[in-house]
Amino acid sequence: MRFLSFAAVAGIVGILGLALLPEPDGGHVQMEGLPEPAPGRHVQVEDLPEPAHRDYSDRGLTGGVSNYITVKGDTLQGVSARVGVDAATLAADNGLKVTAALPVGLALRIDNRHIVPAGVSPGMITINVPQRILFYEWESTAFALPVAIGQPGWKTPRGPFTVLTKETNPTWNVPESIREEARRAGRSLPAVVPAGPNNPLGKFWLGLSIPGVGIHGTNAPASIYRAATHGCIRLGPQDIAWLFDRVRVGTPGRVVDEPVLLAVVGDEIFLEVHRDIYRQQPRLAGEQARMLVEAAGVVLDVDWDAVDAAIAERRGIATRVGRR
Repeated sequence: MRFLSFAAVAGIVGILGLALLPEPDGGHVQMEGLPEPAPGRHVQVEDLPEPAHRDYSDRGLTGGVSNYITVKGDTLQGVSARVGVDAATLAADNGLKVTAALPVGLALRIDNRHIVPAGVSPGMITINVPQRILFYEWESTAFALPVAIGQPGWKTPRGPFTVLTKETNPTWNVPESIREEARRAGRSLPAVVPAGPNNPLGKFWLGLSIPGVGIHGTNAPASIYRAATHGCIRLGPQDIAWLFDRVRVGTPGRVVDEPVLLAVVGDEIFLEVHRDIYRQQPRLAGEQARMLVEAAGVVLDVDWDAVDAAIAERRGIATRVGRR
């Protein structure tokens, strides 16, 4: 089994390509402008597939294909946030409009297969910004946790990091840069938000060596799997609790920017294409895909029409494009 990333093939591994950092005080998330959690409006963990995880020693993929029966209050965005699939892809796969209301009892087909980036290893956190997924290997299993990443104006910086602090029930000391942004928008933010249900950091905070940036929870679960933060990495409440219990001070990590990934899993060839959210990749998706195919030695085995379709559609999930 081989799973490849563009960065690995091109020799520009993401940890070496550090982007400009946001202001040192600008890494924490904002709450305004994001969906507020309301009773019955967020997706219950027990009602959805488990967090995408598979032993990738012989697969190179996480997730799978499953059916989910909707419950009262479900929305496509809420389901998207939990399973790590764009709402538009969920809608297309189920013949729905993105804005469609979901009746109770609707069977949704969910394909949340994702390619594990090269370099994921035990004891290291890997966050791929275009995938909006945090990968962490635990007991020989790769776990894929959907995240929210920085808005285009507040990019989550690429590069290596170390977990410096762990905090339960954190207080949010609102950065002045974020308060000023709120004032310009006609809103007001306090200087300090205490721990509790109104704190957008949620119940857990992992402070990183990247200035102003952390990995934390949220009180707005529907915001996950979006570019919605001021640079931080935001997880759903259950996922941050799971990660917090397994990560220690000193845990290494990296943020990479790989919108195109290829995996050869057994005899099947998969391609996963995302939008280049920050426009930081110098090559077009088609060129990236061709380089990956050539590096994997499967040029004669791929269906190039399927490759072109995957690039055009940018569905954000692993799509089969050939067989050896």
